[in-house]
Amino acid sequence: MTMTTASWFDRLRVERAVWVLDGLLQDLPRRSRVARRRALRQDLRSATDEVGAVSAVRQLGDLRQLAASHLAAEYGNVQPRSSWTRAATAAVLFYVLLSWLLEAGTTAFRAGILTGQPRATGSFSWNGIPYLIDDVGFTFLDGASTSVGGAWHPLAYILLLLVSVLAGRLWRLRPGHAPAPQVTT
Repeated sequence: MTMTTASWFDRLRVERAVWVLDGLLQDLPRRSRVARRRALRQDLRSATDEVGAVSAVRQLGDLRQLAASHLAAEYGNVQPRSSWTRAATAAVLFYVLLSWLLEAGTTAFRAGILTGQPRATGSFSWNGIPYLIDDVGFTFLDGASTSVGGAWHPLAYILLLLVSVLAGRLWRLRPGHAPAPQVTT
């Protein structure tokens, strides 16, 4: 066994493989993911000294399959699994949707006022979206406007939480919901 100093490119190959696998393991608990990342990095560095970085990374095989085996070892072969990534993505998309609805509604209401009275002056109110978005008050002065309001109702927050839990299948994270071990004969 010859100990050689790995080049920068070899180190980058190893680190890329480690971080790609870490990205595929985002649904694992942090401690477990960090431990697996450290073990893989140490194993790859040892293998790099023996057979080279290209060969060491190639011998890992498909990183998606490796990640799937790590997830199966942690959670069992239950499909589909819970996913914090999907939950966060759903929460962001729900937020963007409600923000877009608020912006579209206020823009349309403002345009409607200005279409009827291009040099409008006074106070106007848009009723928002019932149960989701609060009223928006507009103050016009010679066609220029300011607006106040548009807060989310409590139901919007409840829906945000519900969408996140459903999209991420977060009920599968309950301690009592652990899958039974698979027995093979």
